[in-house]
Amino acid sequence: MAGKVYGIDYNLIMDWQFKTYGDKLREWSELYPKKVAIIDENEELTYYQLKERVFSTAIHLLKLGICKGDRIILQLPNCNEFVVAAFALFEIGAIPIMLLPAHREHEIGKIIELAQPVAYITYNNFLSFNYGDMARKLQQGTEIKFIIDNIDSVSKRYSHEELSKFLYEKPVFSDTAMLLLSGGTTGIPKLIPRTHGDYIYTNYKLAKRCQLSEDSVYLAVLPAPHNFPWGNPGILGTLSVGGTVIMSQYASPDIAFLLIEKYSVTFTSLVPALLSMYLEVIEWDDTYDISSLQFVMVGGSFLEKGIAGKVYSLLGCKLVNIYGLAEGLNTCTSLTDTKEVVISTQGKPISEFDEIRIIDEEGNEVPNGEYGELITRGPYTLQGYYKLPEINKERFTEEGFFCTGDKARISKDGNIQVIGRVREQINRAGEKIIPSEIEEYICEHQDIRECVVVGLPDNILGTRTCACVITDNNDLTHDEIRGFLESKGVTKYKIPDQLEIMDFWPLTAVNKIDKDQIVKDLMKRV
Repeated sequence: MAGKVYGIDYNLIMDWQFKTYGDKLREWSELYPKKVAIIDENEELTYYQLKERVFSTAIHLLKLGICKGDRIILQLPNCNEFVVAAFALFEIGAIPIMLLPAHREHEIGKIIELAQPVAYITYNNFLSFNYGDMARKLQQGTEIKFIIDNIDSVSKRYSHEELSKFLYEKPVFSDTAMLLLSGGTTGIPKLIPRTHGDYIYTNYKLAKRCQLSEDSVYLAVLPAPHNFPWGNPGILGTLSVGGTVIMSQYASPDIAFLLIEKYSVTFTSLVPALLSMYLEVIEWDDTYDISSLQFVMVGGSFLEKGIAGKVYSLLGCKLVNIYGLAEGLNTCTSLTDTKEVVISTQGKPISEFDEIRIIDEEGNEVPNGEYGELITRGPYTLQGYYKLPEINKERFTEEGFFCTGDKARISKDGNIQVIGRVREQINRAGEKIIPSEIEEYICEHQDIRECVVVGLPDNILGTRTCACVITDNNDLTHDEIRGFLESKGVTKYKIPDQLEIMDFWPLTAVNKIDKDQIVKDLMKRV
């Protein structure tokens, strides 16, 4: 089958599959018909039952007049209906816009304006919030014709065999399968088109790197519409090998540990802030039996070495450190990497066709081992955000490299080490400071559990540095931290100008530490 991306013939890409998710679901239901595919708090579905539910839902969507190319808002929590709805849309070629349950009118209104969806799939009520009312309010004056808040009943309404009676244009592997949302914490989320082919390739390569199999049991605690738990390898990677997915609507460690124990979960994916919570709970309550856990995959933001190292002793399993973009590129460590490699890097790219460069502020490549901005292109990395030509001009080079905005370096052995966002670099009186470097030093202090370094406006310095810490020693002083860092040999200008003791971290919708909110809160204190 013909097709090229950046001059690479798809036929030459090992493991590339010229298939859609509809094709894959049919394959899985034939290979593992009686195997349990997904479980939520209400029921479990085998692969065959999943196909039945998907096809019934697809019939309903077709009867409404929804067809290939239509954009559909999909805003559901972690539940079986989310998977069913997504695959029903994949089957008929409609394109789900993957909204998080935390998204509200301001963000969604902008997305509706940009994408002009024709339908909105959601729950009526979830966690005391009426999504149905919000959807109906957002529907006014838009192209949205249908609000579907009864996926559970729709998925049981028709015989799956009836789908063969419908004449509808099916998607092909190169068609857009979904619109993911960018992981940015500020502004309106950008829409990221991912094709059936490139996302299936991503699922497969990550499942292979993580050695997933039919025996794998994945616990989804992060919001399923997010790229990380959805496909890196997450839900889709687990299904691709005949494994079982547990859908949890709650991310709290006590519920997660009970589910791990009940279903013999073998792996889950967490962001660093959640991992810290899990480690803290298991440290003072080790009565949970989580011995089935083979590894925890951690990504989404910088993972401090001290926290990473505790995974092995407290959770009793391995750690997989991942750098994954909704825009495409994935690098991660493997289960055979040494502990030092895992806790200090994000491993190697998952595809031999990934191209990575590290550049300086002038766009020149830097020598291996030096930090700069990571730029990339490859067979599964996007070639442009959805309907955002001006942003695409800024984020892509003339050669088609995507500028990630992440500060990284390549080690001598080819591992990637990402330490934060380029824009998070603090300019203090002309000196450049990388927050993650200082955070790691401070976390070596015996009284410090966690640390976040941010920049605050300053009339003299331009920006002053503030170390925000979570500690059991509320008498800890700035002078003590200064002395500790000086004893470590930290350069004087890198030592934080201010110390703030925090009770907790504000979190984003995907449970990442919200540094912007920290700055806002500190400015209010001032």
